[in-house]
Amino acid sequence: MDLKLRIKMFRDMYTIRVFEEKVRVLAMQNKLPGFFHLYVGEEAIAVGVCSALNKDDYITSTHRGHGHLIAKGGDINKAMAELYGKATGYNKGKGGSMHIAAPELGILGTNGIVGGGIPIATGAALSAKYKKDGRVAVAFFGDGASNQGTFHEAINIGAAFNLPVIYVCENNLYGVSTRQTTVRKVEDIAVRAQAYGIPGVIVDGTDPDEVYKVAKEAVDRARRGEGPTLIECKTYKHHTHFVGDTDSYMNKEELEAWKKKDPIAVYPKRLIEEGIIDEDGINQIKKEVEEAIEKAIEFSENSPDPRPESALEDVYAD
Repeated sequence: MDLKLRIKMFRDMYTIRVFEEKVRVLAMQNKLPGFFHLYVGEEAIAVGVCSALNKDDYITSTHRGHGHLIAKGGDINKAMAELYGKATGYNKGKGGSMHIAAPELGILGTNGIVGGGIPIATGAALSAKYKKDGRVAVAFFGDGASNQGTFHEAINIGAAFNLPVIYVCENNLYGVSTRQTTVRKVEDIAVRAQAYGIPGVIVDGTDPDEVYKVAKEAVDRARRGEGPTLIECKTYKHHTHFVGDTDSYMNKEELEAWKKKDPIAVYPKRLIEEGIIDEDGINQIKKEVEEAIEKAIEFSENSPDPRPESALEDVYAD
């Protein structure tokens, strides 16, 4: 792997981590409106996958989507402003945490509906195949979404028509507070790929290098016209389902075991050990990221609210 890319992957992961932890604090202080589902602990997936994509490739996201936005190249000022509900946000303050879209980056939207982004990515892949423009689409979704009809219907279409789409399941073991193995017979979601005649791959979702390798292979395969891949990333979220939720369902020993694999702690040590960057370089990246996040908060707090008369702007209906 390119050494500069690996350093960038750490920067992107750390940006997501600091962004999310700041959102958590701001939400608990009632400075942000709405609900917030944090991506803390899962950063290696978004960064590993998006590092294998081109700028104009498509992604669809979930209610836990800030990390995907940042990993795909999103502007943290506009992202934070959207969470504040400000006019300077990606969607002029109208999308909020769960409905951010940035078509200019190929981001077709985060989605508050469980599994809602899977058929959208499949449709985007169909358009790419029809246009022969070489683009691919990635659908990020959680383990709970793999039980939805949209998952099975979309993958069936993607496989049947050999579409350039990658289905990325972020399996953090819980759907809200429900342990997924109690409502699903199979332990590994990737085995479901067999029913559709496409590859199903399991990868350590805390290792950005491994995620990147698997994603790059799937992306290259899709660009060659060989169809979809289902990638299951094993991971764990460090916080509750949403900010302010009870943690009574969380297994403390399990959480601590996963924290030992925290990519924000483990990955920079690996880079230092391999001589790719030194500790001063890591600290400089951290300093720059933390300053940028503070500026994003300041930008957002100084931004105007949407004008009341703009309520019906950007609204489309047949």
